[in-house]
Amino acid sequence: MYLKASFRHNPDVKDIAAYYRLVESYRNESDRVCHKTLLNIGFWPDVTNEQKNKVVYLLNERYKNELALFEEADEQVAEWVNRFWNEMIATKTIDRKTMEEKHRLVKADTIKHKEAREIGTEWICANTWNQLKLSALFKTLGWSEEKIQLAMTQVISRAVYPASELATSRWIKENSAICDITGYDVNKINKDKLYQSALDLYQHKTVIENHLSTTTNELFDLQDRIMLYDLTNTYFEGSKRHSQLAKYGRSKEKRSDAKLVVLAMVINIEGFIKYSAIHEGNYADTSDIKTLIEKLGCNICTAAKPIVVMDAGIATEKNLDTLTREGYKYVVVSRSKIKDYQPVHQGKETYLVTKSKKIIRLSLVKSEKYTDSFLKVESPAKATKEQGIKNRLEQGYEEQLNLIKQSLSKPRGIKKVDKVQQRIGRAKQKYPSIHHLYNISFDIDAATQTVKNISWQKDIAKAEEANNKLGVYFLRTNLEDTDEALEWMIYNTIREIESTFRILKTDLDLRPIYHKNDQSTMAHLHLGLLAYWLVNTIRHQLKQSGIKDDWQEIKRKASTQKSVLTTAQNSYDKIIQIKRCTEPTDDLRKTHNALKQQKSKPFKQIKFVVHRPPPGKIETQAIAQFSDS
Repeated sequence: MYLKASFRHNPDVKDIAAYYRLVESYRNESDRVCHKTLLNIGFWPDVTNEQKNKVVYLLNERYKNELALFEEADEQVAEWVNRFWNEMIATKTIDRKTMEEKHRLVKADTIKHKEAREIGTEWICANTWNQLKLSALFKTLGWSEEKIQLAMTQVISRAVYPASELATSRWIKENSAICDITGYDVNKINKDKLYQSALDLYQHKTVIENHLSTTTNELFDLQDRIMLYDLTNTYFEGSKRHSQLAKYGRSKEKRSDAKLVVLAMVINIEGFIKYSAIHEGNYADTSDIKTLIEKLGCNICTAAKPIVVMDAGIATEKNLDTLTREGYKYVVVSRSKIKDYQPVHQGKETYLVTKSKKIIRLSLVKSEKYTDSFLKVESPAKATKEQGIKNRLEQGYEEQLNLIKQSLSKPRGIKKVDKVQQRIGRAKQKYPSIHHLYNISFDIDAATQTVKNISWQKDIAKAEEANNKLGVYFLRTNLEDTDEALEWMIYNTIREIESTFRILKTDLDLRPIYHKNDQSTMAHLHLGLLAYWLVNTIRHQLKQSGIKDDWQEIKRKASTQKSVLTTAQNSYDKIIQIKRCTEPTDDLRKTHNALKQQKSKPFKQIKFVVHRPPPGKIETQAIAQFSDS
């Protein structure tokens, strides 16, 4: 808009004077330039040319929806601007709504989509974090808001993208919108802060574990009637020469070349952790569980003590005696197959169909050697598997014997009796569960003390006895008045802790460990356990709604939701930036409904407008050349 003046007779001064109008130029449909009067200002005798220019400039700025950086010093100019603007709004010569719509009009060829970040799984985990009241817990520990936000960012990142601190920091900055949810400044993220945050979390391991145990029991009304106890280990990459924690032991992953660390865990049948401990790599399954019982007693929220379920490796006589003295009931796998036993109910057997549609046969038995009762379990599917293993071992043992026999006919082969017996001894050591089924005979030359020939034959009676034991194992318990089906179902819950270890090692990447010092190693393992709390809480709620997806499948569905930054330029040379979340897919919406999450996305829209940056490089160079000259 601009001022247009015409000269008229002014009755106030009785002379010819300038009569002012605010005018806007536009082109009509015939491409002719036309003028539209926005406001008749009238005679304006007390205005200077400088004031007129300021009024027109400020009105145009307001019309463009731009605010001045500094307030107008001339109060008279400011008054005129406000009065003229309000009069144009009142007479509707300027339509504010139309103005705002014009500002929203963008040039299609300037639209760009940038910073597409993952946000679906992060949003699910953030809701679970709040559900577990972890931020409130850390506030009671005296943590600052920024420290809590960093911890939340790291634990959720561990659940979604388990990696090293360096890789995690890159992922947070380049791939994820987690900081938009937690509120932590993404520019402050680096590997050192993630290291320190993990150490800070580990310092409060016991407090956090007790809080989560109590919170999940209250959320899902859990009774902790059955507890599952087992050990696993994970290996280190590197020599770990100065570590007190890393030791050589029996590796679950068959990594006899690497040092290990042992993780002991007690969980309930819903998969929630009740107690965890980190031990040296040579910590044995048969180690005393007295410390475990003391810690477990502090974490149990019910008056009645739970039933403890353990595998054969931990079920030593010493450990079972400890449980009995402390008043715990247990169901364990017997470490040895019972030989002298009698059925409790003569002729009574129970048949069950497992989840995998396999039939098993159960029968209660007793032995005079023990006060506990035993459940004999016969599984045809297990027998088939063990038969295959047994056949493979027998084949390997016979191949070793054949190599020894062939050596007897070679010119420089081993023939001395003591040497041949040593070779057979090594073969027996390699196949300890098989060699007793064979009878080996020697044809010895007494004069030279050499073996001329060897032969072997399988002992039919021993082989038949071994075949009868295939697929058979015994469950041992001190429970009273229990039936076969209930006892087997109680023990079968141990599959849950196997699933927990599988999630920790595979989905949450607890193996291998690359940390050099022991404190960082323990913080790394604890961070994985915290991530597991989020994962298990999410999966437990989904299972209640009939969704039995594993964590990888849940992440796949949630990864379809992104946060996208869209930029465009409007007709006033302003850059409009809008950040939005994509709509959830039908599968993801079902997940949100099952988790009872009210909001399907963390935010609807974040919008801000900035001026288009000037072409600085070309302009700056021209000015610089002019100044130098």
